[in-house]
Amino acid sequence: MRSGVLTAVGVVLTIAGVIWALQGFGVIGGSFMSGDSVWAIIGPVVAALGLVITGIGVRRARSVSR
Repeated sequence: MRSGVLTAVGVVLTIAGVIWALQGFGVIGGSFMSGDSVWAIIGPVVAALGLVITGIGVRRARSVSR
């Protein structure tokens, strides 16, 4: 159960980070984050963290199912 929550949180963080990065780079407009270099830095960091958390969740799920 815990691994599923970790995986879900990781996926949400990854998606949010990608969206923030795209807004920071100016690809997605219409927000206070658009074109702001702070979000171009925060976004990829959050996306990478999300990928790490997702990987931990998937790894735990695989080890429990064996």
